[in-house]
Amino acid sequence: MTINTVTRHIREGGKSIFRNGWMSIASISSIVISLFILGVFILLSFNLNTLTKQIDSQVQIRVFLQLNTTKEQMELLQTDIGNMSEVSKVTPISKAEGMKLLQQSLGEDGKELLKGYTEKTNPLPDSMTVDVYNPDTVPMVAKKIQALNDTNSEKPIWQVKYGKGTVEKLFKITETIRNVGLILVAGLTVTAMFLISNTIKVTIMARQREIGIMKLVGATNSFIRWPFFIEGMLIGLLGSLITLAVLFVGYHQLILASQSGMQFIQLIPLQELWLLLTGLLVVLGVLIGVWGSTLSIRKFLKV
Repeated sequence: MTINTVTRHIREGGKSIFRNGWMSIASISSIVISLFILGVFILLSFNLNTLTKQIDSQVQIRVFLQLNTTKEQMELLQTDIGNMSEVSKVTPISKAEGMKLLQQSLGEDGKELLKGYTEKTNPLPDSMTVDVYNPDTVPMVAKKIQALNDTNSEKPIWQVKYGKGTVEKLFKITETIRNVGLILVAGLTVTAMFLISNTIKVTIMARQREIGIMKLVGATNSFIRWPFFIEGMLIGLLGSLITLAVLFVGYHQLILASQSGMQFIQLIPLQELWLLLTGLLVVLGVLIGVWGSTLSIRKFLKV
């Protein structure tokens, strides 16, 4: 294929978009609507996935020690727990620190309620928090920590807590959210592909007389196909770019709204998403446009 032929195909593909104005607008609108719905669910899926990871990462194991536990015993226990391959960090919390944390969690009422306790009368035990690399291993690590107490004759551990029962349910819910999000995105992708390709099929069916005349005057299949191929690619590209512009403006406004009035919702910054979302929707839009044009024109190339 010569450069002149390629240039001709590109020129004809571009002209066809304007020549068939309303049908082109219908195809582009179909792509915009489909990709917009898909893009919204992708953004929602990303943010839900990040939220579930944040929730999972906040799950900690709390180890409470016996009141008579010595500093040496606490340090030895901290070393044993820290040596576990699943554990990322062990943070010791003294009785005094535990009292401060309790006061902070109770707010102003807590300060008034607990102000009578001194270092000697502090009823809280020493403790430590345990963070793990994988939140799913929390129940198993808690059992391993409890087992350390069972093999130690001095029994330094009073209680191991991690929200048993609640944590397992939380992990199931977050895993369900991730799976449902993936299924919805995959389903919408397939739906968008068929919806857009059908719209492009209608566009090309309206031009079957033009294709038939070109065949009768001796045009080869590839000569006829290439302008439609490029036209479908340009329609997909235009549709995806319009979709991205709408999505980015809307998402930016949503971030501003969350920062001013919904501080409890932390959305992923746009700069962390724009490149991935742009690549995904542009590639998908172009592929769908090309795919729709290629499939649709095949049946009209036989006269």
